[in-house]
Amino acid sequence: MAITAKEKRDLKITLKELGTYRGRHTELVTVYVPQGYDMNKIINHISQEQGTATNIKSTSTRKNVVDALEKMLQHLKLFTKTPENGLAVFSGNVAEREGQSDVKVWSIEPPVPLNIRIYRCDKEFVLDPLLDMLETKEVYGLVVMDRREGQIAMLKGKSIIPISEASSNVPGKTKAGGQSAARYMRIREDAAKDFYKKIAELMKEAYLGKDGLKGIIVGGPGPTKYELVESGYITNDVKKKIIAIKDLSYTGPFGLQELLDKSQDVLASEELAHEKKAMLEFFETLAKTPELVGYGEEEVMKQLQVGAVATLLLSESLGDKQIDKFDEEAQKVGTTVKIISTETREGVQLRDLGKVGAILRYPVQV
Repeated sequence: MAITAKEKRDLKITLKELGTYRGRHTELVTVYVPQGYDMNKIINHISQEQGTATNIKSTSTRKNVVDALEKMLQHLKLFTKTPENGLAVFSGNVAEREGQSDVKVWSIEPPVPLNIRIYRCDKEFVLDPLLDMLETKEVYGLVVMDRREGQIAMLKGKSIIPISEASSNVPGKTKAGGQSAARYMRIREDAAKDFYKKIAELMKEAYLGKDGLKGIIVGGPGPTKYELVESGYITNDVKKKIIAIKDLSYTGPFGLQELLDKSQDVLASEELAHEKKAMLEFFETLAKTPELVGYGEEEVMKQLQVGAVATLLLSESLGDKQIDKFDEEAQKVGTTVKIISTETREGVQLRDLGKVGAILRYPVQV
């Protein structure tokens, strides 16, 4: 399930608050529990750390760390199991004045799976993994391959999530001449075809019908990636999702990271392209059937409350509170919500129209 605008803003507000706190020493505790990890192991680990913390020389630091860990332990015991996407927990004394005690605990169930485990006492909370999730707007497929190996992965935000990999049986080149060379060439070509079929099948398993998949980027050294794409082995519904092919120096994990680095231009333009598409639909509807659009906060809110809005367009220049208010109403009536940046001409037009637009299910008088 995709993260809603309200969920994203709630997370953003919490992280903003957590980012304001600073410990006087390394006494703010951060714990990340990965997806599927045993909560009891985390609780046992924190209990052990609490015992170790009693050896801290500074009386105030020792008290703050022990109290923070105790608060966190009591909070974690409320969970009967690890939440679906893992858990991030923060605890510490956030009193403004030294010598005072105001130990608080926060827990966040992330919108996408956590794949890292962290325990850290520091002067500030560790927020980067969750901040990265705020940038998660789309999900993309990554395919890296040459004639020796291939890797299939998903990209969520800045996180590369490996899915599957395969090795080929393509033999190396030979210097044999005559009929032997021709036979050897046929063997190599047949083995290459089998490998392309294998990669195509893995792509189908990973990407066909995948919710939220916005595109697939293929990369690798040499011409093999082009041969794969043009081989005819990739099912049409998957092939239609390929948005770019990139030349790389590596395969494997290094190749996946290199593919991500070299695809920033594509990802940025794709994101804006989806926004432009939504806005073009709005303006085309406005021109052809103006009774099926609305704009301006007051008008669209009324249309939204009677369930008439199919797609709600909110300018990112709208305040957080207003975006949350519109998003809450949209969730009640199954309306699709799109946050529109001001980085395109169409986004600027929406801002100037009143920051809120709507494509309606049916005409309505408000």
